[in-house]
Amino acid sequence: MSNPFRPFAASFVVTCAALAALAAASSTQAQSGPWPNRPVKIVVPFAPGGTTDILARALAPELSKAFGQSFVVENKAGAGGNLGADQVAKSPADGYTLLMGTVGTQSINPALYPKMPYDAQKDFAPITLVAGVPNVLVVNPAKAQAAGVADVRTLIAYAKANPGKLNMASSGNGTSIHLSGELFKSSTGTFMVHIPYKGSGPALLDLMGGGVDLMFDNLPSALPHIKAGKLTALAVTSAVRSSALPELPTVAEAGGLKGFDASSWFGLLAPAGTPADIVARVQQETAKALAAPALKERLVAQGAIPSGMAPADFGRFISAELTKWTAVVKASGAKVD
Repeated sequence: MSNPFRPFAASFVVTCAALAALAAASSTQAQSGPWPNRPVKIVVPFAPGGTTDILARALAPELSKAFGQSFVVENKAGAGGNLGADQVAKSPADGYTLLMGTVGTQSINPALYPKMPYDAQKDFAPITLVAGVPNVLVVNPAKAQAAGVADVRTLIAYAKANPGKLNMASSGNGTSIHLSGELFKSSTGTFMVHIPYKGSGPALLDLMGGGVDLMFDNLPSALPHIKAGKLTALAVTSAVRSSALPELPTVAEAGGLKGFDASSWFGLLAPAGTPADIVARVQQETAKALAAPALKERLVAQGAIPSGMAPADFGRFISAELTKWTAVVKASGAKVD
């Protein structure tokens, strides 16, 4: 006797198999569909509160609006930015993990660290320079008053008379904040004890609290505290004065240190091998965001100089900076401590 339900059962099995295949195909398409079809992570290789973090968090909402997907900032501090940069270098080259790199992670650390976990040039695809930023020499107000430090020249005089009695904070070994201080020490023949932190934010808190004496911080993160009177600014480290603090002299002019120039920069990078079309799209939307009046004026007011340069230009810029900072590291005698 034949089974009257057999044709229906067979049809049901075929239908289920077809639906399963369709679901699998849809899932595969969702995973490999147009980029981005899920949130994108921007790794900041320093603690919250510093300029790297400030720039990433200012840019992320603009990219979220441009691409219709969340761009999420993740802080991964340690080893002068090497931990976070290494995480990105070893991430899949699919456009979903980006790095807010710095002059430290891409151009200083390779000369400063005897062993690097990544190759600063080969392991990344440059996307765009986000902004250039002067550093600013800031001193704890109480310490400045007690030591009779009113400007760069009196700071140099005190440091020479009291070697090792001043503590110099930084956002980590190898950062431009660290190297600005080392360049200042070698240029003035002074010795100050370097105390590295896992980012500018915690270093600034300790500086304002009197735990350390001075710091060569990125201007955007130090500026609010300078304006609030919590830090005393002595000079900017760039070759020219900053429009954010036009009355503040450069280290070169205030200290009689001709040619002194130690600025910072910050840019987006992706793991090497990231598709060129994704790199191009991120660069284009970043450039648009940085050129928009609202964000541009906001960054300029904080002391940053927005950029947005093309990927190839950014790659050449990084190479030139690597050459420059390698020479600075050697001349200053800076070491990881």
